[in-house]
Amino acid sequence: MTSIGTGYDLSASTYSPDGRIFQVEYANKAVENSGTAIGLKVKDGIVLAVEKLVHSKLLVPEANRRIQTIDRHIGLATAGLLADGRHLSNRARDEAASYRDVYNAPPPLSNIVDRLGLYVQAYTLYSSVRPFGISTILGSVDQNGPSLYVVEPSGVFYGYNGAAVGKGRQLAKTEIEKLKLSELSLREAVMEAARIIYVVHEDAKDKEFELEISWIGPESNNLHVHVPKDLFQEAESKAKEALETFED
Repeated sequence: MTSIGTGYDLSASTYSPDGRIFQVEYANKAVENSGTAIGLKVKDGIVLAVEKLVHSKLLVPEANRRIQTIDRHIGLATAGLLADGRHLSNRARDEAASYRDVYNAPPPLSNIVDRLGLYVQAYTLYSSVRPFGISTILGSVDQNGPSLYVVEPSGVFYGYNGAAVGKGRQLAKTEIEKLKLSELSLREAVMEAARIIYVVHEDAKDKEFELEISWIGPESNNLHVHVPKDLFQEAESKAKEALETFED
């Protein structure tokens, strides 16, 4: 057997001779085949945005969301297999509820991410399960201010000022790096997030998509909610204008 995957990719508990776990790498490929999700940590809050690819004209608009609320002050955006994302969001909700029951206080995001990372990593240890084909961006605003994390299919997690996962992550990261995130307001971040998603989508020349944007900050009373309709429409129209300029 060779180390290109033959034989060594049949189980998540089997290492290849050069120390790779192919099942985890395949899970990352599932994420790369999904629409792009980004998270921005700005001076007064968090903005999450997702490029939700529309696979059929029969789907109900604004259904099957990829951005979900974990606790009142915590939001989650996913790229990868939708069912895996829903499972992890439910797990994160369970962890948040458990923290509230024990400590009678809102759970800090660092605690939720730590528990979720351990849970995801456990699915890389046994031959009877498979790794989650999902990368998860979590953001919150609590007493320590805004925080943003990404949990990868391997279970590893990192804190970020700006993060991107999914098919267009490289271009999205390049665009995010151009921003002065610490100086942006929430509304400015919403405009930038919409622009980045449109630029990334146009670069991939992919099928139709729906844009989803949520925020957490003073504008939402530090609660995780989708942005108001009027702001969403303004952000979308400006993103389309910026796209035309980008193409020129």
